[in-house]
Amino acid sequence: MKPIAKPGNAERIEGGVSTALRHDSGHKHVTGEAVYVDDIPVPANCLAVHIAQSEKAHARILRADLSAVRAAPGVVLVVTADDIPGVNDVSPVAGDDPMFAVGSGPGTGLVEYAGQSLFAVAAADIATARAAASLAVIEYEELPALITVDQAMEANALLEPPYTMARGDAEAAIEKAPRRLSGRVRVGGQEHFYLEGQVALARPGEDHEMFVQCSSQHPTEIQHVVARVLDLANHDVTAEVRRMGGGFGGKESQGNLPAAAAALVARMTGRPAKVRYDRDVDMTITGKRHDFRIDYRVGFDDEGRILGIAFDQAVRCGMSHDLSGAIADRAMFHADNCYYLPNARITSYRCKTHTVSNTAFRGFGGPQGMVGIERVIDEIAHSLGRDPLAVRRANFYAPAGARSDRTVTPYHMTVEDCVIQPIVDALVDSADYEARRAEIREWNRANPIIRRGIALMPVKFGISFTTSHLNQAGALVHIYNDGSIRLNHGGTEMGQGLFTKVAQVVAEEFQVDIGRVRITATDTAKVPNTSATAASSGSDMNGMAARNACRTIRERLVAFAAERWQTTPDEVAFLPGRVRVGGEEIAFDSLIHEAWLARVSLSATGFYATPKIHWDRVAARGRPFLYFAYGAAVSEVAVDTLTGENRILRVDILHDVGRSLNPVIDLGQIEGGFVQGAGWLTMEELFWDDAGRLRTHAPSTYKIPTCGDRAPDMRMAIWDGGDNREDTIYRSKAVGEPPLMLGISVLMALSNALETEGGAYPALDAPATPERLLMTAERLKRAAR
Repeated sequence: MKPIAKPGNAERIEGGVSTALRHDSGHKHVTGEAVYVDDIPVPANCLAVHIAQSEKAHARILRADLSAVRAAPGVVLVVTADDIPGVNDVSPVAGDDPMFAVGSGPGTGLVEYAGQSLFAVAAADIATARAAASLAVIEYEELPALITVDQAMEANALLEPPYTMARGDAEAAIEKAPRRLSGRVRVGGQEHFYLEGQVALARPGEDHEMFVQCSSQHPTEIQHVVARVLDLANHDVTAEVRRMGGGFGGKESQGNLPAAAAALVARMTGRPAKVRYDRDVDMTITGKRHDFRIDYRVGFDDEGRILGIAFDQAVRCGMSHDLSGAIADRAMFHADNCYYLPNARITSYRCKTHTVSNTAFRGFGGPQGMVGIERVIDEIAHSLGRDPLAVRRANFYAPAGARSDRTVTPYHMTVEDCVIQPIVDALVDSADYEARRAEIREWNRANPIIRRGIALMPVKFGISFTTSHLNQAGALVHIYNDGSIRLNHGGTEMGQGLFTKVAQVVAEEFQVDIGRVRITATDTAKVPNTSATAASSGSDMNGMAARNACRTIRERLVAFAAERWQTTPDEVAFLPGRVRVGGEEIAFDSLIHEAWLARVSLSATGFYATPKIHWDRVAARGRPFLYFAYGAAVSEVAVDTLTGENRILRVDILHDVGRSLNPVIDLGQIEGGFVQGAGWLTMEELFWDDAGRLRTHAPSTYKIPTCGDRAPDMRMAIWDGGDNREDTIYRSKAVGEPPLMLGISVLMALSNALETEGGAYPALDAPATPERLLMTAERLKRAAR
């Protein structure tokens, strides 16, 4: 069989791989035509479900009197843990997230964060359910509450024992080094702030079946949790997701509770039921990005080369495990970023606090780990009086193909594909970095009030789930007898363009215009046992699964055509809109119709399991990633040292996406990721009071970046040298998460703006809000007196 036409041929299909094609639902998002779960018409008898929440951060429930709730006008049902036919647990992994705290069985009688789910009320409308829930009489015995990382560390309150990754002898190398320094950096959490909140609609079916339409990155997990709660087999539950209004990791495990609550009410009443959080509930009941306290000690030479380093990463996990184990692991995996650390020890402390259980967020711990090493690099440069870029370059891993021992990570994986050097070199030139840095230094000497800063920061981000068994995906492809194609796969669409990219793969494989490919909702009844759309692996895995399904059908078509037209399989080639068989060309539609008449199967499943990866967690060594994605950003900022007000003035980004599946979607992900990362580190501040109540729980109290916060001069480009040494889908690279970490360059630029020659290092924590910038500037002024 001859290969299909490749990208770059003069004759191209419309919308194949490498085409800058718009998001399939982009126009619907803008016009309001896109159907989200809350837009799905529901029957008149659909029940609205409200989840009552704890007012205490840590307390025993002495008495829960719900009689007034049940008697309230309009209430159809009140459910507690005692009504659950299966297991009172909605956790993704560890079995420690009770669905309801009110009840008499396991997991009840104790609340461990303010906002925790107590019970649920179902009524004809949400206002009635909410009003009724407020009538509950809950008596608590308050217990001591650990709110902060510092409190948890002091109390040795850990969800699991400390975990260490190490290579070489960090302590000895630090002690022998000619220069040493130590410090601490704090990195705040982040609210997902997806535009569409958590929502689930459950419809009961025959024979205990349950159909759940939800806003989830992990429909298979929704299926499993609902089955567990209702004491059903997985085949009794179907979960469907057409699209989400944003996810960012916040819909990987946090959709379990609303889906299970809706399904339980539907099971008990025989009526459809819907749970939809309002924004205040959503922000208080769901987990966030983990905040970190990172302590470091480093030994280095006069050129800034790191000889030995030790990190202690203390992570606020919250009241339960959720996904914290894997998130904390990934923070350790990315404590090196782009830098070779010959002697390193990284220890992680997974702190249990009486706050909401933190969860997945774009980057999955990697951004926090990178902030630690970037702070170290920045402080080394300050202590030596050197440009931080020079120190970064001195510590880079060896380039791909180089004969060097500077390739092994602290977790003993060899970095075979490092291309950060040419990316940084190209960005230094295109951004005019050196001239701008010199000009900014002169500006700051003459302007003590409005100070400017600049920083260039690289990124190396590992691609694969670090939990190895999750690296699998499935797809289902049908070709109908008119030549139209229907595509289904296990990935979910949250605005990132996954459906469009996978449809482009299918179009490319059959050499048909993308308009022939119908994208359908993710459905556990069609593709089973899927992993979450996370870890930047959506296009990698689902694209390969879809390709494999297409190739199964193509092989059948080639065999049929060769026999039908009496030639050999090598003389069959797919061309745009047609198939060449020997010396004859047949329209794709005609070939499909002929194959159907000949009883050739035109449907196939595809499967993909990521190769080469392995991880021995006990030994803390292996190959957790198939490859790395790289990028770099230069950010320039201005800070008013009298108020702390600041602006991002210009951003230059050069990012590696391999051979792009869709350049316009990739550029959108690069820009969006950067802005979200910059927002996390400069303005998005979560605040819990001493009683453990989240006070930043609405748009009025929690600030996210808006159009006005985007740099007025923003120059982004895809690196034209991009490729992938590994056999990924069309040699592309993942792009969902890596660009977020480029936002760290803004934090480093703000720190640079506050630096003075011969002055103390700013030691700026994140988020670098105006208040924190002002306090840091004042501290530096006092130190200089």
